[in-house]
Amino acid sequence: MTLSEWKSKGEFFSYNSHKIFNIDEGDGEVLLLIHGFPTASWDWWQMCPDLLERYRLITLDMIGFGFSAKPKNYPYSIFDQSDLIEQILSSKGVTQVKILAHDYGDTVAQELLARFNERHTQDKEGVNIESLCFLNGGLFPETHKALLIQKLLMSPIGGFISKFMNRDKLAKSFRKIFGPNTQPTQAELDEFWELIAHNDGQLNFHLLIRYMQERSDNRERWVGAIQKATIPIRLINGVFDPISGGHMADRYLEIIPNADVVRLDGIGHFPLIESPKLVLQNYFEFVG
Repeated sequence: MTLSEWKSKGEFFSYNSHKIFNIDEGDGEVLLLIHGFPTASWDWWQMCPDLLERYRLITLDMIGFGFSAKPKNYPYSIFDQSDLIEQILSSKGVTQVKILAHDYGDTVAQELLARFNERHTQDKEGVNIESLCFLNGGLFPETHKALLIQKLLMSPIGGFISKFMNRDKLAKSFRKIFGPNTQPTQAELDEFWELIAHNDGQLNFHLLIRYMQERSDNRERWVGAIQKATIPIRLINGVFDPISGGHMADRYLEIIPNADVVRLDGIGHFPLIESPKLVLQNYFEFVG
């Protein structure tokens, strides 16, 4: 599938007067796919045909990503992305949802889970989360090992650094976090960059990456959401990932009650791209 074919499957939703790209297709139970940083919903395309045999799929490019609006000086935050997702689901009449998330999407899913836990204990109405599956992401700020470029983008010179981001720099960073035998192809790198550079999205990197500080500031809320959860949760982890690989899975086992962890040997930060069939096998096993 090409990027243009992917885009043709979607539509645009208005959120705070900004256009948000989303795809809603299939029938049955709803599975929400939440992408990571700095990519977009396109990351899931290899898995979608198999998932569509069982689910109604809803996925989106969160604000600041992919084909969605990328406003400058916008107050990007995990809380706002969570508001966006809840608004889209509400507009589609969705009341029950399964979630499969990756990277930045993991943190958004943690906030959605925290809200669900609160509604559940207070007997309030809202979208019910039936199950949650995490792929590699910074679930715990104490185990997240940021790349140098991420640290620079978080620094006071982050806005300056953003101006020099390009396809070659992205490729260099991505090659470090993919598995040794599952490296991104030139075509994939071109697609990643095309989505990032759409509407000059790379110029917002220093704004989007503030989520790394948010994770530290809200650790108790977001880690606690997993620890207190009463729904099935699984972590599928590419252990080769230097950012949130095997060391993060170890921490998950240490502090999450009844932890359900699947380790993917030789796979890096992007299991959904590096080994989609293996992710599908373990996801279907999880949901039954």
